[in-house]
Amino acid sequence: MNGHAHTKNHGMIHYPVGGGQADPQFGNASPGKIGMWIFLVTDAMSFSGLLLAYAILRSTKPWPHPIESLGGVELSGFMTFLLICSSVSMVLSIDACKHKDKKGMLNWLLLTIAGGAAFLSIQAYEYHHLMHEMGMSFNSYAHGNALFATTFFAVTGFHGVHVLTGVLYLLFMYKKAHNGDFDHGNYNQLEIAGLFWHFVDLVWILVFTFIYLL
Repeated sequence: MNGHAHTKNHGMIHYPVGGGQADPQFGNASPGKIGMWIFLVTDAMSFSGLLLAYAILRSTKPWPHPIESLGGVELSGFMTFLLICSSVSMVLSIDACKHKDKKGMLNWLLLTIAGGAAFLSIQAYEYHHLMHEMGMSFNSYAHGNALFATTFFAVTGFHGVHVLTGVLYLLFMYKKAHNGDFDHGNYNQLEIAGLFWHFVDLVWILVFTFIYLL
């Protein structure tokens, strides 16, 4: 009977510390991580469609100069810096979790959340400034092509919704971390949240380049 139990034990699937399941095709990637990658690929198609539409409209109609029309790039450049820093703090939070450093994990995660919240606050200020000082709305622009304003708010607003979703997601992860769910180094859920946050940051770099700089 012991021998039989020993034989069955060899057939069991073992999970690594991060919570991923060994799989012949996906290695140690957990089902949640695979699902997140699939979601991000489909979400990237949505952003690609928006940026492609922006590029087509810009090439076929008279287009305002982005830097002049948006009042410069200093504010948006600082927003970009914030998101890049928040990606770094997210990596450090996951690393602290791997080393079972709960305090470090919580502190870095909180810093990541703060970076996202600051980004949203600055974006709200930018929208207010553009609407009241630059004459822009979702369907009109006082100094030129209205499609410029429409595509600007559509693309940046769509990304802003993703940042808001990411902040709420990370707040939920912070609650789980504070409750001790990741105390044993099981960082899989935190890493999945990190994938989404890194995606949001990467997309903003593309949006910043296409909308503000080109």
